[in-house]
Amino acid sequence: MSNTVTIRRLPTGVPGLDHLLGGGLPEFSFNLIAGTPGSGKTTLAHQIMFSLAAPDYRALFFTVLGEPTLKMLRYQQQFAFFDHGKINQSIRFVNLATELLEGDFDRVLARIAAEVKDYEPSLVFVDSFRSVVQSVRPEDRNVSDLQRFVQQLGMQMTSWQATTFLIGEYLAPESESSPVFTVADGILWLSQNLHRNSMVRKMQVVKMRGQAQAPGLHTFRIGDAGLQVFPRAIVQPVETAGPATAGGTERISMGVAGLDEMLGGGLPAGYSLLAVGPSGSGKTILATAFLAEGARCGEPGVIAAFEKSPSQLMNNKLHALVSAGQVGVIDTRSLDLSIDETLHDMIRMIDRMQAKRVVIDSLSGFELALAPEFSEDFRGSLYRMVAELTSKGVTILMTSELEDRYTDLRFSPFGSAFLADAILVQRYVEIAGQFKRVFSIVKVRGSDHSKDIRLFDIGDDGIVIGESLSEYDGIMTGHPTVNP
Repeated sequence: MSNTVTIRRLPTGVPGLDHLLGGGLPEFSFNLIAGTPGSGKTTLAHQIMFSLAAPDYRALFFTVLGEPTLKMLRYQQQFAFFDHGKINQSIRFVNLATELLEGDFDRVLARIAAEVKDYEPSLVFVDSFRSVVQSVRPEDRNVSDLQRFVQQLGMQMTSWQATTFLIGEYLAPESESSPVFTVADGILWLSQNLHRNSMVRKMQVVKMRGQAQAPGLHTFRIGDAGLQVFPRAIVQPVETAGPATAGGTERISMGVAGLDEMLGGGLPAGYSLLAVGPSGSGKTILATAFLAEGARCGEPGVIAAFEKSPSQLMNNKLHALVSAGQVGVIDTRSLDLSIDETLHDMIRMIDRMQAKRVVIDSLSGFELALAPEFSEDFRGSLYRMVAELTSKGVTILMTSELEDRYTDLRFSPFGSAFLADAILVQRYVEIAGQFKRVFSIVKVRGSDHSKDIRLFDIGDDGIVIGESLSEYDGIMTGHPTVNP
């Protein structure tokens, strides 16, 4: 017989946060919501409170701010989670301004204890907890008194069998020595960072006793609905390295006559294909053919377009596919994106549509759309993103803009070619005084493939692959050479 105590986990009502916490907030835990000014601490506390509060699960919110409670509520009620019907029914607000004027820890503690005893809440919030400390006159401040106050408050809250939250402004978790950091069962750290003209908000679970939490910093946004957290993608260990060898896996058609043959019988399902080439070489047309073939075979697709707006995409045959619900388009018009936010949107659409094919068009535009903080580690972030998508069993086609220098050959502008299971290069060559487009397959992991460089044209029906350059009788100049 097990003597392990089962701790109930409370859902926070904040999208993505329960995943960070390891399944939710431990009931009766003593938590600190801390961070820099303006990072969203009070909004997070209200969102959790309004999500959990009910007639049989009441909440008590102590305000010690330098502004009236009504002013705070005036702004908080703009969020979708705010429920007027819960005020004074299952949520009570208490202002401690009078007690703070005395600057006496014992009096503040006594008022909190009296209110909790009278209301018997299941949730208790104190905002801003640090204002309690700062309200005491400098000459009267005593570290031992503060530590005793925090310890007594923590013990009382635990004895009340209430899940409690202290909200306060701090600079950084590493620089703080406040006793509340030691007493707290859980610490959520919120921050907002400026990078040139971009502002990015991040959240960290510094600790959460008794359960495993997601490590690292995670992006979040504050919108009309409140906070939404985008957990950082973490590559999970797998029993086998990489996809199965091509000889034992299903092949899918690319939708371009002749290209499947060049790939050795089609692209292995679950692979990631990188199509690189200069502007106008036909990468987006190839991506469109890939999605159209998927729709024909009953395989829905998703496209995240970073170089063209959705309206520009609708000018080609993707319009019919999107209108028929066979292809979903990720809206990437907003700037300052994060890899994890984009991945969240893609996975949500993949799951909703049961998509089997994904297009990212293009990696070059994706990098430009990211906030500077994320573009600095684009290679590592992209690796996590591709690993997360391929783990879902989808087949990925990524395009990348690459300057054609005519005398050398590269596969990626930022050294990310290693991410792809297959690489297709589109480029220009000069033949008899004209520019011609050519295809070549650089690699297909675990599979044989064509080594030919094939001419191709783009017509009304899409890409048409022609003969090999070795069979062409014209005069060719500017022979491409591989730059190792």
